[in-house]
Amino acid sequence: MLRIFSTINGQVEQIEKPENGSWLSLSEPTDVELATVASQTGIDLADLRAPLDDEERSRVDVEDDYTMIIVDIPTVEERGGRDWYETIPLSIIVTQDLIITVCMQDTPVLHPFMEGTIRGFNTFMKSRFILQILYRNATMYLRYLRIIDRESDKLELKLRHSMQNREILMLLELSKTLVYFATSLKSNEIVLEKLGTLSRIKQYPEDADLLADVITENKQAIEMANIYSGVLANMTDAFASIVSNNLNNVMRIFTIISITLSIPTLIFSMYGMNFQEGMLGMPLTGSPWGFLLIILISIGLSVGVTWFLTRSRMFK
Repeated sequence: MLRIFSTINGQVEQIEKPENGSWLSLSEPTDVELATVASQTGIDLADLRAPLDDEERSRVDVEDDYTMIIVDIPTVEERGGRDWYETIPLSIIVTQDLIITVCMQDTPVLHPFMEGTIRGFNTFMKSRFILQILYRNATMYLRYLRIIDRESDKLELKLRHSMQNREILMLLELSKTLVYFATSLKSNEIVLEKLGTLSRIKQYPEDADLLADVITENKQAIEMANIYSGVLANMTDAFASIVSNNLNNVMRIFTIISITLSIPTLIFSMYGMNFQEGMLGMPLTGSPWGFLLIILISIGLSVGVTWFLTRSRMFK
């Protein structure tokens, strides 16, 4: 989808054709839209397609007629009725007259700019617009990180009462998301450092403070991602130990049951043997109460062995 915006009398309005100082927003663009923008702006078609590859790395490319900035932004994907978080590339291309954003999704990072709710936003102030996008991006990371932290707390409560694979797999998915977030934020940090030394784009007096705020927010997001990732890793190890301990307890119970049942089985097996006449018979075989006594002896021995095993250090 191609949408064109321009600041008119202090208000952001959508217009039909690009003009000097306007913003071209390409989200989920078609080949026709990409070719049209490439022909109108002189931007290489390969550069316009670059952010459509979800493996594209964050970087700053300076060409003859334009500058391209690619950063990773957070996004939400719904799978199985749940929200999962990942990162995708966003390209910001600055020419002499225009600023162009390209993304494979209609990202919420740019929605406030389209709605005109960002204070001090003007489409023709390109350097400030770039920094405002990056600041908004860093705050989105922080927002999603807090949501992931709350989700991990809920999973911890569930895992205390249930050791099903579903909760553990969700915990691993959150851990993977945090690794992706931390990697993307570190790549964005390199882009921010390069922007601070880039003289190609016109700087405004307030841009230095805004760049410092963006760098601070990005570093805070990196620290939060690393902290939450460490917490989830420790939580995963702890629950793995709990699962292993529970398995040992189950095996202990089954072992005691197996040994206990082997005693009456052994006794009844011996009494089930056939002996030739004239040989010494089995004890109590001639007694009218022999069968009952054998049963009581088997039960008594089984109870005694069970009591001994449950208190033995080998089975604790």
